[in-house]
Amino acid sequence: MFSTNFTRLLVPLLCISALAQAQQKKILGFNDSSSVHQQNLENLFDKQLDRVHIGETIKALSANPHHIGSANGAAVAQEILKRFQSYGWDAKIETYQVLFPTPKERVLELTGPTTYKALLKEPALKEDATSGQSGQLPTYNAWSADGDVEGALVYVNFGLPEDYEYLARTGVDVKGKIVIAKYGRSWRGSKPKVAQEHGAIGCIIYSDPKEDGYYAGDVYPTGAFKNEFGVQRGSVMDIVIHPGDPLTPNIGATAQAQRLERSQAINLLKIPVLPISYHDAAPLLKALDGPVAPDEWKGALPFTYHIGGGKAKVHLKLSFNWDIKPCHNVIATLKGSEAPDQWVIRGNHHDAWVNGAADPISGLAALLEEAKAIGALYKQGFKPRRTLVYCAWDGEEPGLLGSTEWAEDHAAELREKAVVYINSDNNGRGFFNASGSHALETLVNEVAKEIIDPQTKVNLLARKQASDILKASTVKQKKDRAARLNMNIGAMGSGSDYSSFLQHLGIPSLDLGFGGEDSGGEYHSIYDSYDDYSRFKDPGFYYGVSLAQAAGHTVLRVANSEVVPFDFRRLYETVNGYTTELIDLASTMRESTILENQLINDRIYQLATDTAKHLLPPKQKLAVPYLDFSALQNALTVFDTVTATLSLQKDVNQSVYQAEQQLLNEKGLPGRSWYQHTLYAPGFYTGYGVKTIPGVREAIEQRRWAEAQEQIAIVSASINKLSNYLQKLKAH
Repeated sequence: MFSTNFTRLLVPLLCISALAQAQQKKILGFNDSSSVHQQNLENLFDKQLDRVHIGETIKALSANPHHIGSANGAAVAQEILKRFQSYGWDAKIETYQVLFPTPKERVLELTGPTTYKALLKEPALKEDATSGQSGQLPTYNAWSADGDVEGALVYVNFGLPEDYEYLARTGVDVKGKIVIAKYGRSWRGSKPKVAQEHGAIGCIIYSDPKEDGYYAGDVYPTGAFKNEFGVQRGSVMDIVIHPGDPLTPNIGATAQAQRLERSQAINLLKIPVLPISYHDAAPLLKALDGPVAPDEWKGALPFTYHIGGGKAKVHLKLSFNWDIKPCHNVIATLKGSEAPDQWVIRGNHHDAWVNGAADPISGLAALLEEAKAIGALYKQGFKPRRTLVYCAWDGEEPGLLGSTEWAEDHAAELREKAVVYINSDNNGRGFFNASGSHALETLVNEVAKEIIDPQTKVNLLARKQASDILKASTVKQKKDRAARLNMNIGAMGSGSDYSSFLQHLGIPSLDLGFGGEDSGGEYHSIYDSYDDYSRFKDPGFYYGVSLAQAAGHTVLRVANSEVVPFDFRRLYETVNGYTTELIDLASTMRESTILENQLINDRIYQLATDTAKHLLPPKQKLAVPYLDFSALQNALTVFDTVTATLSLQKDVNQSVYQAEQQLLNEKGLPGRSWYQHTLYAPGFYTGYGVKTIPGVREAIEQRRWAEAQEQIAIVSASINKLSNYLQKLKAH
């Protein structure tokens, strides 16, 4: 693994005292000696990282608008290619041909009882050097349907399913009407999806200043938060059905690929959708009549919020260019010295809605800094045990296009060779966040313990734990979190380029980044710029180095480990916790349904308050039947026994990293066969938000009891399959 020249570099670091050697911690997947070598390698890697260079990269790659299919987008891909090659990597561009709509016509106007024509434009600011550039995509939602509709306007709060339940109780029907919803509480694509399901003919989405504007803090350019003209662009593709090119599900969108007709695409909406600023939203909302919105629906605009559905009418007209565009993925490799057919994959996208300094260039700059550092060590003699594959994806913003098409195109090879996929996206300052496959949780904790937070000077794990304790809502939670030695990584939903790897192919995956002290309203606007980022997101680019360290150390540990660093005990503990949650969920729903139905019978709802008198009584809910979780509990008992004594050996590496594939169900989730992982998926109505053991959980939440029982059997079978698979490794 180490050449003679590189060994000479390590000698000064290895000449440490016996006491210092005793203090070295053994790393998962390494023996005592190789742990010392690995930690010294990581020290050399860290010395190559330069925060000033990261800032220069952010400035250079966000200098111009560079959305997928644009000339600037192609130029950014070429620049990334040149950088990889200059760092000593074998790099190339793999191009796919994907559908990508851009606006042709956008009209939104209030037609009654007063009139107003929406501006639909963000102004350039003298404090933001790139905000007035040509080549900017206008404010729109990609994958909206073409449409020319006019109708009564209804305010639907955040546009969640429960918001429509409230509307039904007020007697307001959105069928044949246009709805206006606030950004927040759910993924943007869920809002028009739910509206469409309820018969709405159009959907408008705006950012209320209560969630993202002057209510939260000073607005840009004085402060970080959204000014009155800022708009969040974004995709409304139904990625919970499947991400990627809508015309080529399950296959790579090569030039020769067989394509569906657009009308056949099952993940595209049928109604027009448009995002607007709170400047444009205010006249529309102010014109609404009807019932006063409940307190929890009220925003921060200076008037009373009404639900509408009466006199206020709007005209919405949208049309798009539905073009096939090139999607340029940059793929760079360093061949492994001992296991070249075992791939450690690292990715971040490069396309942006406009300039994208935060999203995605901040994460990409860290990835490129890692590649530069590893390349420098490679030129000095370092050779990774396994092959490194560094990827800069195109087309993430419209629906994970580049990563999905590459993963689908290379699916068979990835199932065979991919050890892990490590993702990042936009990066800020604050706390270390990690989510992913829970067999990788121990690895993440070991990495987090050895990297120092640049602001507090404690390790990343300690700072994260302190944050978790402070956020706890009860004394018991605070005590439990204070007693916890490690951090729990999150489960993956969707919204970034890991989806195809984990949820479709069963490749163990991680998503890493920093945030929590970088709030602001630049997201997907023309103000996501270098000027904004360097002032408000990560001044000095210190956390760019932290991300490069966290991801780079993780990459290097997986690449160089003698036994790939998976801890299936942590997976067992996590899934056991999910199962307890499901049992409690079913029990709670059963008890609350009985209570609610009794309250309805006793007319408590109608008698509770004066404000409830105008509401229709809730409909009685069907009783919650008993669900039999015994198959899942029995499967976990076996999994517990297997993982408690599992000791992995070097000669089973490939079998270890392919273990996660045993958790796939080839039929996929109900109604969305592309998602095959039985433990993790984006929620059908939450989009980015994860649902764990999704087949069971969503069936319970949506009161589909027969389906819930069927899914319990499916998940149980997948866990048994994994247990049997690992049992064979024990016997190896």
